[in-house]
Order: sequence, then C-alpha cells, then structure tokens
Amino acid sequence: MWLEMIMSLFGSLMLIICVLVGVAFLTLLERKVLGYIQIRKGPNKVGFVGLPQPFSDAIKLFTKEQAYPLLSNYFLYYVCPLGSLFLSLVVWLVFPYFTYLLSFNFGVLYFLCCMSMGVYTVMIAGWSSNSKYALLGGMRSVAQTISYEVSLALILLSFIFFIDSYCLNMFNYYQDNIWLIMLSLPLSLGWFASCLAETNRTPFDFAEGESELVSGFNVEYSSGGFALIFMAEYASILFMSMLFCVIFLGCDIYSLMFFIKLVVLSFLFIWVRGTLPRFRYDKLMFLAWKSFLPLSLNFLIFYVGLKLFLVSLIF
Repeated sequence: MWLEMIMSLFGSLMLIICVLVGVAFLTLLERKVLGYIQIRKGPNKVGFVGLPQPFSDAIKLFTKEQAYPLLSNYFLYYVCPLGSLFLSLVVWLVFPYFTYLLSFNFGVLYFLCCMSMGVYTVMIAGWSSNSKYALLGGMRSVAQTISYEVSLALILLSFIFFIDSYCLNMFNYYQDNIWLIMLSLPLSLGWFASCLAETNRTPFDFAEGESELVSGFNVEYSSGGFALIFMAEYASILFMSMLFCVIFLGCDIYSLMFFIKLVVLSFLFIWVRGTLPRFRYDKLMFLAWKSFLPLSLNFLIFYVGLKLFLVSLIF
C-alpha cells in the first residue's frame, strides 16, 4: 500500500512539473506564432532563438515588487491566484493513465467539479481587489463561464451515455477503429468553441476586455499574482487540448501521435487569437443559450436513442 501511495505521489509530481514546463513553452509558442501572423519575429534575443525567454519572464515577474491595493481584502486578494493555479494543476490528475496510478472511474465528474470551482477564484479575485473595474470584469467572466459550462457538461453527457462510463480510459476502447470526431463533427466544433469561452480566450476574452474594462478581474494584480493567473490560464488551455484529443481524436496517450495532436490543438487556440476579433457580449450569451445549448441537447437525445437501439439489438 505504501509503495502504491509513493508511486502515486511521484506520478502526480512528475505530471505537474511536466505541465508547468509545457505551460512555459506554450507561452513561447504563442508569442512566436502571433509574431509570424503579424509579420514580425517573436522573442529571439534571449539565448538560442529565444528559447529561455519564458524562464526569464518568470524570474522577472516573481522578483518584481508586489504592489497591493490598500483597501483590498488582503488575504483573499493574495490567495485567489494560488487557488486558481492549484485548480488548474489538480484537474490534470484525471489524465488517463492506463497503469491506474492516478486514474479513477469518475474522472469526468471530477473534471466538471474542478471546472466549476474555477468560477469562484475569478469572482473572489474581482471582488477582493475592491475596484469597480475588477468587480465588473469578474461578474462578466463568471456569467460567461457558467453559461458555457452548461454546453460543455451536456456534450460530455452525450458521450457518457454512449460509452456508458464516467472513466476517461473508456474512450480508448471505443476509439480503436474510428475516432469519435467522425461520428460527431458538429459536437467537436461546439466543444472547441466552448473551450475557448471557458478558458477566456479570443474571441471570448471578456474577462480581459482591455478597451472596456482596463484589464478585467486581474486589473489590480501585478508581478507574482499576475504570473500565477497567467499560468493558470495556460494550464487550462493545455488541459482542454488534452481532453479534446482524449474524447474526439483517439485516446492512446502512450503514442507520440497523441502529443502531436495535443500541440496542434494548442496551436489552434493561438491561431484563433491571432485571427478573430472579440465578440460582442450579448452575442456571446446568444451563442451559448440559442446555439450551443440546442445543439448539445439534440445530440444528447440522439446518443441516448442510439444507445437504446444498440442495446435492444444485442438483447
């Protein structure tokens, strides 16, 4: 039993370290890709072609003087960025290892719980700053996140009915011969757009609507606090890319191809940021409740019917 516990802890530690390194190089990839989209070079002065740039940025941010608003709720103001990063890293424990070091049978429910908890960190970060701009940004971000969680949960529920399990490992057995994206292309596009909204990325980055809200809920954060919020966002992007690959593009995590697909998905997040302008807020809500909700509900009913039909054929 002790050996299993030590192996589980070691596995989780290695996973979190790898995620943090991945986050560092995802920021570099983003800056390079955005640079080439805008016909300029990305970071290329630090080290060989700018490879150590994320680490020098991290050192710069964490060694800067920490400023904090005098009228803020000091404890909550400090704890929120840590909570945000903690949730973004803890949700990675659902990564479908086939050795059962970390995987568990209710992985999908665990993911939904962690995703819902992320709303509180944004809300409390905006409120505890004691700034009207931060509070407005936090409220808008919370409304957006809650709206898109509904469609994400319903899309996941469709596949839970289909594979008859809450365990992410089951997606591997059902995608031996054909990827699920072939059976449900509209759902995969809805999932990708909902992931963009859930991680506050362009064109749904209302949490950071600079033109209207100065900088959204994180306007009062600088140096270390800002860096932690930044890292949490990119850890969520990597996780959503991983989950997309697991659900729609085959779940063989021990092949190199899986990680190539993950990088391509992360690149798509960046490509969308370099291409699309920001939505209007009412259109964002219209898209959630009038487009994605009916789409996911219809597919849910379709998959329930398909499952009942298949069961009736077998028995």
